[in-house]
Amino acid sequence: MSRPIIHAEGLGKRYRRGLQASGGLLRDSIARAFRSPLSVFRRANQETFWALKDVSLEVGQGEVLGLIGRNGSGKTTLLKILSRITQPTSGWAEIHGRVGSLLEVGTGFHPELTGRENTYLSGAILGMGKSEITRKFDEIVAFAELERFIDTPVKHYSSGMYVRLAFAVAAHLEPEILLVDEVLAVGDMAFQKKCLGKMEDVAKTGRTVIFVSHNMAAVTRLCQRGLLLDGGRIILDSNVLEAAGQYLNSGLGTSAERRWTDIETSPGNAVVKLRAVRVISGGGVTDKVDIRNPVTLEMEFYNFRENVDLLSAFTFLNDQGVILFVSADFDEQQWGSKPRPVGLFRSECTVPGNFFAEGQVSVIAEVSTRHPFYEIHILERDAVSFQVIDKGELGSVRANWGRNLPGVVRPLLHWENEFIDQSQEAECSKRIPGS
Repeated sequence: MSRPIIHAEGLGKRYRRGLQASGGLLRDSIARAFRSPLSVFRRANQETFWALKDVSLEVGQGEVLGLIGRNGSGKTTLLKILSRITQPTSGWAEIHGRVGSLLEVGTGFHPELTGRENTYLSGAILGMGKSEITRKFDEIVAFAELERFIDTPVKHYSSGMYVRLAFAVAAHLEPEILLVDEVLAVGDMAFQKKCLGKMEDVAKTGRTVIFVSHNMAAVTRLCQRGLLLDGGRIILDSNVLEAAGQYLNSGLGTSAERRWTDIETSPGNAVVKLRAVRVISGGGVTDKVDIRNPVTLEMEFYNFRENVDLLSAFTFLNDQGVILFVSADFDEQQWGSKPRPVGLFRSECTVPGNFFAEGQVSVIAEVSTRHPFYEIHILERDAVSFQVIDKGELGSVRANWGRNLPGVVRPLLHWENEFIDQSQEAECSKRIPGS
């Protein structure tokens, strides 16, 4: 490994479940104590959990490291400690160089300031001088594609505009260490491709990148080394292909059905909360799907806002992290773009038999709004997964073909063969080899 630019020993972070966020003025803390005198004693008895436990690592200068693991495995907590946003409960970390972090959409931006003002503010936080920021400013704005809106307060930006500017600032102001979390999922596919290209350029200049993503195709393209986390601990530190393969094949945290019984901790926000996601095939919930059978993905979620225009979607990925396709409930005969009342909803999507290829399929569950602007409320990347199996029996392609077929999908399409000209029989006979 090259010279370590990050060195951490025994990092741990402990939280209390359901604890009110700390901070604020002393008078606020005293007022809370007077309003609820027993809260001090209740907090002492609250259940604690370790989001990160005994994590030690070294990252060399110029290294590109991928952090892999299901939601709640400790990836974002580790990045927040390394970026000095969160103090560890135990352990320590040494970091040599300026850190540019993109952990949440708009982290570090002031909503009342314009895009231009936030660019200079972010640069100053990174330790850049005004002249250095000015030299890079036009390049940042062009990359973010925000020329028309750069003097608009960022509180009026959509989530996509927010993340485009945040990434452009973090990547172009040349910190020695760039920390990037899953926020790139907010952008469209063209912007994600542009971001990956920029991170590749950053890595080629000898700067260090730590990249968190559930998109294994992006991780394996960008990173050389992979760190697989589960339950707040590192369970594998290896080359990225081995780490990604173990994550995908082990099905860490994924299954044919997931339910969230505590609405406070379920995925979502103040608009929508996820209740359950499941895979149904062959008459019941299953993680083993016969290639010939249809498979239904079912999602249940709570809507808390009256007359909101909701869109449910599933994204299907293969065992290499490649997106197979996305399906959303655009059916105007049902809800379509109609406003929905407050309450519990169930969305179902059925994929016909003989469509998926053999292998592992993982599913991302998403609920968003389209109006007045596109906004994601639920993006559960470790929703469910299932294995597609071809037994080679009648009704599947393999029954006639006799061997495996390449490709990310395997549709059984309609074909027609027609004998169109019997008069050509004699001509064809002359051309038979060896005749």
